[in-house]
Amino acid sequence: MVTASLVKELREKTGAGMLDCKKALEANNGDINASIDWLREKGISKAAKKADRIAAEGLAAIEVEGNKAAIVEVNSETDFVAKNDEFKELVNKLLKAVLNSDAKTIEEISNVEVDGETVNDLIVSKTATIGEKLSFRRFERITKTDSQSFGSYIHMGGKIAVITVVEGANEEVAKDVSMHAAAMRPKYVVRSEVPTEELEHERAILKEQAISEGKPAEIAEKMVNGRINKFYKEICLEEQPFVKDSDVTVGTYVKNNGGSIVSMTRFEVGEGMEKREENFAEEVAAQMK
Repeated sequence: MVTASLVKELREKTGAGMLDCKKALEANNGDINASIDWLREKGISKAAKKADRIAAEGLAAIEVEGNKAAIVEVNSETDFVAKNDEFKELVNKLLKAVLNSDAKTIEEISNVEVDGETVNDLIVSKTATIGEKLSFRRFERITKTDSQSFGSYIHMGGKIAVITVVEGANEEVAKDVSMHAAAMRPKYVVRSEVPTEELEHERAILKEQAISEGKPAEIAEKMVNGRINKFYKEICLEEQPFVKDSDVTVGTYVKNNGGSIVSMTRFEVGEGMEKREENFAEEVAAQMK
């Protein structure tokens, strides 16, 4: 049975209209993921671009110290708290904990001490004093060599944080790459990083799109090869047209400055998380009747 809550969830994930969401769910026995694919195949939704829309509040932040750097995302319930000095102080302490430990997971970092108390106790106490649920969502510790440069960039006051490592080029070039990544949302640096499962899933979607346009299967297969190159250019940092000079790719820009991209880490606050409850559940229910 297709419920109003399922329609609402699909609508939030895809941005498609409620009636289209209802049709998609009915055609796929209420399966959300299959319905997302169905909408994409019909050209109704750009679900891949909408599915990770910002849901939670909080801050993403970066700290660089010599040849090591830390990037974190810490979540709050409201943007008001995210702008609070006490919350920002918490974020800075968590950056310090990441930089000065070997922890690799949230579970491990929770037991690391910072200023005399564990990270877990610090978050619990701040949750009590601030009055909102706070969570340490994710972090990465990045190291570089002396011949490499960090490029860090914070966008929208901490809604997006990007840190890039380049070999051979200077910090200014690395920062340009991070600014580009903040704006253009690449998921990977190069094609070889794209998981086989994700690539094959995209191929299946693109082939179904071509067939639905009336193309024979063999022609559809050839069209997929062309469209998959466009897919790579959308998600791979090196292949994206550089925002400051669209005549060259990001990879070419770095190469022209004597370097190559080693890594890129991009945190966008709330990406991939469930949206906070909105007040249009009744609206959905009414349209379902």
